[in-house]
Amino acid sequence: MKDERVGVQVKAIDDADEVIEFLDGSMRVAVELMGSVIFGHGTYLPGWRWSVHVAPISGRISQRHFGYVLSGRMAVRSTDGVENEAGPNQAFAAEPGHDAWVVGDEACVAIDWWPIT
Repeated sequence: MKDERVGVQVKAIDDADEVIEFLDGSMRVAVELMGSVIFGHGTYLPGWRWSVHVAPISGRISQRHFGYVLSGRMAVRSTDGVENEAGPNQAFAAEPGHDAWVVGDEACVAIDWWPIT
């Protein structure tokens, strides 16, 4: 819950509000900040794919979110078939319903965030 009296909030990602281990062993941790945004840090193993390793456990389509790749590579395909790839030091944005997967044989480490609606 958002505390209107506080203008700043800090949380350690190591003390995550949510820890998700995906079907392939990839992992994502997340914190909620000021009731407004979810901020996550994920390590996605080679072969990881949203539609295969996340959708079956989430029961929903992917959400709109923004991210930044720290290492490795991630490809993203929109619902209309537009495909892009992001690597180290690149930011990305993805609309709801996209698919994403790790490119190559190196894990992809990325941060991502999205507004709480």
